[in-house]
Amino acid sequence: MAELKLTESRDLTRIERIGAHSHIRGLGLDSALEPRDISEGMVGQTSARKAAGVILQMIRDGRIAGRAVLIAGQPGTGKTAIAMGMAKSLGLETPFAMISGSEIFSLEMSKTEALMQAFRKAIGVRIKEEAEVIEGEVVELKIDRPAAAGNAAKGSITLKTTDMEGAYDLGAKMIEALWKEKVQSGDVVAIDKASGKVTKLGRSFSRSRDYDAMGPQVKFVQCPDGELQKRKEVVHCVSLHEIDVINSRTQGFLALFTGDTGEIRSEVREQIDSKVAEWREEGKAEIVPGVLFIDEVHMLDIECFSFLNRALENDMAPILVVATNRGITTIRGTNYKSPHGIPIDLLDRLLIITTQPYSKDEIRKILDIRCQEEDVEMAEEAKALLTHIGVETSLRYAIHLITAAALACQKRKGKVVESEDITRVYDLFLDVKRSTQYLMEYQNQYMFSEVDQLMAGGDEE
Repeated sequence: MAELKLTESRDLTRIERIGAHSHIRGLGLDSALEPRDISEGMVGQTSARKAAGVILQMIRDGRIAGRAVLIAGQPGTGKTAIAMGMAKSLGLETPFAMISGSEIFSLEMSKTEALMQAFRKAIGVRIKEEAEVIEGEVVELKIDRPAAAGNAAKGSITLKTTDMEGAYDLGAKMIEALWKEKVQSGDVVAIDKASGKVTKLGRSFSRSRDYDAMGPQVKFVQCPDGELQKRKEVVHCVSLHEIDVINSRTQGFLALFTGDTGEIRSEVREQIDSKVAEWREEGKAEIVPGVLFIDEVHMLDIECFSFLNRALENDMAPILVVATNRGITTIRGTNYKSPHGIPIDLLDRLLIITTQPYSKDEIRKILDIRCQEEDVEMAEEAKALLTHIGVETSLRYAIHLITAAALACQKRKGKVVESEDITRVYDLFLDVKRSTQYLMEYQNQYMFSEVDQLMAGGDEE
């Protein structure tokens, strides 16, 4: 009889991609904007984090519109992490757009159009309107699904507030909407009478002791008071770019899902800006200046820098945060050199934050956080060895070895990553220094090697 083998099944809906900065939850500051030693995934860089916290407070107070921030530092010193921490701290209500300087030249549109679209993605519009809603705590939810095919499902829902209770009949569309939101007894919901949209606000505090409702993602709210049916102000948050796309394409909002939005005519943007200004005067909408983060800003050319200078003077300009790891280098598109490859007139507009190389202890703490994020159990000796590798090579290289070492550990059927696993993957994958040394030794065996020319040029000098 053949042996029956059972393979482990995985719930694909629960798999989350682990990125380079997925462990960042915020800037790790206290209420006085003082950086904590280790908090929200951030380690070290106390001066830079404190400066970012001050800028964050200015953003929340609306006092920094039209200005820009430069985060400058060596490779692997946490520049992108600080920008991501700022985005997390601002919350979902504040628009955050992120692009790389090199992306501008690979898109099928003009450079200034790509920058304009990025700017408008970082400008939010909070639109207010009144709507009839039914809001209450679900007491009972009954759904009758007929056995015969073709017959529509029927049901009823009983809702309550602190003052009253009422029952409503449900049609097929409402039943489907409730099923999609996974509404059950004890949830607090809001139902838009006009559109039938169901919004689950959270779990009632009266059910906080239920054993099945104590997960980390569960949000508890108070049971609503007053009447079940009420007129309520509903707020929709969209970006100016989304409004641009909807109004510039014949297929309307479906253009948001096609990916290729193309260039948007300036006339369309002018009409939208005038309409938004009209809504602002009537109190129906307000502008939410967000954050545009441009990484590798030294990759932009002189035309892009001129555009940024002009765009920052606009009344609705978002907060611009740029990052670079370059020193004094040539401004792209010119023969002139400048700090960070940025023209002096734009550099004068920037608030500059510098990052410093991580110490050995800080590298160890970051590796601890990454091991936890990647769900890798590692022995103390292995962590010490990996920390030493991070100091001698780079932090990024050491972080890359974590998952590789975990796979090497699995291959030998171990449960804890040991020093031998770190040594094995260290021998398999070269860092920059060893790779360069290898190329110098075997340069004659590679095609189009220019090392001889470089060496000859050095001897002539």
